[in-house]
Amino acid sequence: MTQLRTVQVLGGGSAGSSAHVRSLASGLVARGVRVTVCAPAELDRLYDYSGAGAHLVPLPRRNDPATVGALRNACIGADVVHAHGLHASVRAALAVSGAVGPARTPLVTTWHGRPPADGPRAGIVRLLERRTARAAAVVLGTSSELVDRARRRGARDARLAPVTLPPARGPVCLHDGKARAELGAVDRPLVMAVGALEAGRGYGTLLDAARAWRDLDPAPLLVVAGEGRERAALQRRILAEALPVRLIGRREDVAELLAAADVAVLPSRWEARSPLAQEALRLGVPLVATAVGGVPELVGDAAELVPYGDAAALASAVRGLLEDEERRMDLAAAGRVQAGTWPTEDDTIAHVLSVYDELTGR
Repeated sequence: MTQLRTVQVLGGGSAGSSAHVRSLASGLVARGVRVTVCAPAELDRLYDYSGAGAHLVPLPRRNDPATVGALRNACIGADVVHAHGLHASVRAALAVSGAVGPARTPLVTTWHGRPPADGPRAGIVRLLERRTARAAAVVLGTSSELVDRARRRGARDARLAPVTLPPARGPVCLHDGKARAELGAVDRPLVMAVGALEAGRGYGTLLDAARAWRDLDPAPLLVVAGEGRERAALQRRILAEALPVRLIGRREDVAELLAAADVAVLPSRWEARSPLAQEALRLGVPLVATAVGGVPELVGDAAELVPYGDAAALASAVRGLLEDEERRMDLAAAGRVQAGTWPTEDDTIAHVLSVYDELTGR
C-alpha cells in the first residue's frame, strides 16, 4: 500500500487551529503519513511545521487566483486535503474543485470557531459556510454547536471532533515569583487574560470589570497577552481611566505567565475549545469565562461562568474568587479533573487518521 499523503491548509490561523495543525502534523508524520502544510510563512516561524516533519508551502493571507493556483499545485497527488477554519476552507474548496483527474481529492474541513460577523458581513459568512460545508466530504466541528451549525449549512457528514490542544511542553511552576515580579504583581493579585485584541473578544467589558474591582486593597493587576487591531484603543482607555491593566503583546511563555496568575479570565462573545480555558484548567488556575459557544461543554462545573457583556457579573465573579481562597482551591482541583476527561493528543490524531482511512478506503 502506498504511503498516505495529506495536505493541511491554514488561512489566517487562530492560535487554536495553528497549534492543532502543528500537533496533527507531528503525530501524522510519526505514523508514516506524508504531510504538506500550506500556511502563511509567519505561522511556520511561530509553530515550526517544518520542524514537525511536514513539507511547508508558504501562502499569503490574501485571496487571489495565484494563491489558489499554488494551493492547487500543492494538492496534486494528495489523498486527502484537510482545511482548518473558514478562510482556509474557501481556498481549499476552490483548489480541489478545480483539480483535474478521474476523481476529486476528498476534502475534510475542521470548524474551529465561528467568524464574528454582523450586518451585511453575516450574510457573506453564511454563504461561504454553505459552500464549504457542501464541498467537504466530512466537516469536523470542535463543539456540538459547530456540528449543528455545519448541518444547518448543508454538510453531508458533520461530526464532533475530539480536538484537544497539546499541553505546554516542560514543567510549569504555579505562582512563579519570577513571572509575577516581571509582570509587577509581587504584592497584589494577578488576573490573566490571553487572546487576540479583536472585536468580539470582550476586552471592553473586561476593562469595565477592572474599573469595578480597583477599589480592592491591594487592587488586582489585570495582564492581557495578545496583539490585534484593538490594542491602541484599549491602551488609550487604560491610560485615560488609570486602570490597573497591562497589555504585554504576544508572548511565547503564555503557560508560565498563566500559571503565575491567581485567576484567569475569558470574556469572549464566542468560543469553541478555547486554548486559554484548556491551559488554565490543566494548570489548576481558577477560570472565569463567558457561558458561550462550546465553553460550558468544555469546562463543565470547573469554572465560574458569566453572561457575555455583563461587566458587573464578571467583576463580581473575579472579586469573589480573589476573596475566597478555598473556592479557588476547589476550582483548581476541579479543573484538573475536568481536563483529565478530555481526549488526549493521541486520541485527536487517531480520530483524524481514521477519517482519512475511511475516505480513502484504507
